Amino acid sequence: MIKCVIRLVSIDDVKDFVKKANEVDYDIDLSLGKYTVDAKSIMGIFSLDLSREIEMTVHSDDTAFLDEVAEHIVKR
Repeated sequence: MIKCVIRLVSIDDVKDFVKKANEVDYDIDLSLGKYTVDAKSIMGIFSLDLSREIEMTVHSDDTAFLDEVAEHIVKR
């Protein structure tokens, strides 16, 4: 399991992130406070406050996904 903090600023950022998340076969969660959503759900992501940093949990040890979304990562 890998945890890091991301920021999704625009609609295009969210679309790009969801597209990349759907290309992997493991689960990815996004958490903000007490809310956790599936990173593969565009509607779930839009239910979060995108003006804040979001904690991402990748349920795998595969770091290739982190390379794919590196532009969105704030803290590793």
